[in-house]
Amino acid sequence: METAIDRTSSHPAEGLPVIQSLESLSGSMFEILWRRRWTILLVCLLASAGGLLYLQNATPRYTSTSRLCVEQAGPQVFERDTSGMITRWDNYIYTQAERLQSTEIISAALNAPGMADLRTLAASGNRVLLIRGGLEVSVGKKDEIINVSFTSVYPDEAAHIVNAIVAAYITTNEQDKRTAFGEVVRVLKDEKSKRSEELLAKLGRMMEFRQQNEDLAMGTERDTNIIVQRLGRLSAALTEAQLEAMEKASWCNAARELAEKPSDLFELGNGMHWIWGRQGPAPDQTTVVRNELTRMERDREDSLQRLRPDHPAVLAMDAEIKRMRIRLDEQNAGFARTVVALAEQEYRIAKGRVEELEKQYEQQRREAVQLNNQIAQYTLLQSDYEQTKGLCDLLDSTIQRLDVTTEVGMMNVDILERAEPSAKPSHPQAAKTMGVSLCLGLCGGMALSFVREWRDQHVRSTQEISALLGVPVLGAIPAMGWPRQTPAIRGQKVRINPDSREAEAFRTIRTAIYFGAPKEKARTIVVTSPTAGEGKSTVIANLGIAMAQAGQHVLILDADLRSPTQHRIFTLDRRAKGLGWVLAGEMSVENAIEHTGLANLDVLTCGPEVPNPAEALNSERFFHLLATVTGKYDRILIDSPPATLVTDALILAALCDAAVLVLHAEISTRQTAIQAYEALSSVDATVLGVVVNDVPTRDHRCGCYYASRG
Repeated sequence: METAIDRTSSHPAEGLPVIQSLESLSGSMFEILWRRRWTILLVCLLASAGGLLYLQNATPRYTSTSRLCVEQAGPQVFERDTSGMITRWDNYIYTQAERLQSTEIISAALNAPGMADLRTLAASGNRVLLIRGGLEVSVGKKDEIINVSFTSVYPDEAAHIVNAIVAAYITTNEQDKRTAFGEVVRVLKDEKSKRSEELLAKLGRMMEFRQQNEDLAMGTERDTNIIVQRLGRLSAALTEAQLEAMEKASWCNAARELAEKPSDLFELGNGMHWIWGRQGPAPDQTTVVRNELTRMERDREDSLQRLRPDHPAVLAMDAEIKRMRIRLDEQNAGFARTVVALAEQEYRIAKGRVEELEKQYEQQRREAVQLNNQIAQYTLLQSDYEQTKGLCDLLDSTIQRLDVTTEVGMMNVDILERAEPSAKPSHPQAAKTMGVSLCLGLCGGMALSFVREWRDQHVRSTQEISALLGVPVLGAIPAMGWPRQTPAIRGQKVRINPDSREAEAFRTIRTAIYFGAPKEKARTIVVTSPTAGEGKSTVIANLGIAMAQAGQHVLILDADLRSPTQHRIFTLDRRAKGLGWVLAGEMSVENAIEHTGLANLDVLTCGPEVPNPAEALNSERFFHLLATVTGKYDRILIDSPPATLVTDALILAALCDAAVLVLHAEISTRQTAIQAYEALSSVDATVLGVVVNDVPTRDHRCGCYYASRG
């Protein structure tokens, strides 16, 4: 005998809707955050409490700062016009900022009085590294002021350490400059001594020659003798060339002496304007390296506020800083070699010019001797004397000026502001800490909300249901309030309270079914749900009443033989009449149907218990029953068991024209909804749509279920 199941197709219907991924089914970001607002608030409160706990337990640290103005200066041996020369000021100011953090300056500061007794330096380990860890040296963005800061738990000691470092820097800077100036003065004094002896010798020879040649007393006619005039011009040019050669020689010697100390050579190089004027400034890569090194050290200090010194990120930054320092040292060494090479080259050029002028001068001198031996000899002696005398005078004035500078000192460092003990801790900052705590709490709360939303499988809106199942949402039924109502009141809400929101929702569903399919294609409708307790029996009863009120002849057939409910809703005795008696062949369909007292509405209860419900529903007798009532009623609404628990709902869906799936707003999940829909689709059931039941009216999400039906 052919049964209903035999007549159905065993393969899923073609064109099943594509199920989108769970991530695409989540609501809008605002809806998710509002739905999880208490989670976000709780995490923010916990983060704020953590921030307060941190502020209470954190050890306050104080920062003292000294501000310095450093002027570029270097020894200038001979005065000359240096306008238009390009200097290395950018490199210079950052070089000084780097020197303030150098081991040389910090070691000198550690030798200052009172440094050995500081509690800040009481910890075991390298004291230079301890100071460097709390030291910060920066250059102003809008000015050239150097800020030297130190952070410690003891405010007095922080100020003491900063002032000691500044004092050590000034002392070391002055000593370096004295060394550079002293080397130049020493070279000039040696040259002055030689030239003084030479001047006396030339004066003696000139006086002796004048005494031996009495005719010279009548005049030498220097102004009218062309050869003599030319000899004078060559003498002046030779003097200038010799002065330049001496200058280049002194710089060359000083550069060789200071080549092992690039920082001091840099100070010396600032006065070598003839080098920069000819060769142009050195490449600006040193400035870039220093800026990058300063930035990385600031980043490391910021990281140490959050990480331990042995953290991999901090160790990686230490390695990079070390590499940058090596690169900076290599560039300084390259600069030193460049300065020495340029100085030697300039000295060779100047020396070659002197030799050339000496040859010309000697040739002119021989011509003068040939013209007038006595006049020429005297002129030569006088010219040599005046040349040497001019050089001695210039050397003497230069040495006096440099001696005064060396005695006074090249103090080009001005302390604009000395470090004072701070009365207010710089760390932790209450506002910043609480702000960071709130931001972390907000981000953590939002992240936790999205994680909970992702793990939450409950359906949230009509748009989500439509996208999930590919069918429209026929309507959403608001929750029927508290206290809990009896099945009879809930099932007849449309009749008892026709003006309520619930009654209007059922009428909306009725209209959606009418327009969703013609009556001929939706005469028998099975109503099911994914699991038990989702309110399908209540939906069927109220929907039947709404259809009956619209003038259609409606039969409610309770085919849930496992857990029947319709007899309780309409207060009927299922033991006297019902579907069970008809399937057993002991009662006709006409006698089993009961009238509800409402016009156009009849009910066929489940009757007594049936041993094998699935086999009974999949029998020819039930098929004949369904055909009989179809010819007498406009609509037959069939109450069935859940679609995912037993096969009863699938048997009924295969026999009926259409199916309606009921989802509970607080119970149904995506997984059970998909399973129920796929089960109905597997028997080629026509699913008209979904009804969302028991939507909480107090929840802002209720409006989502009353959105368009997709």
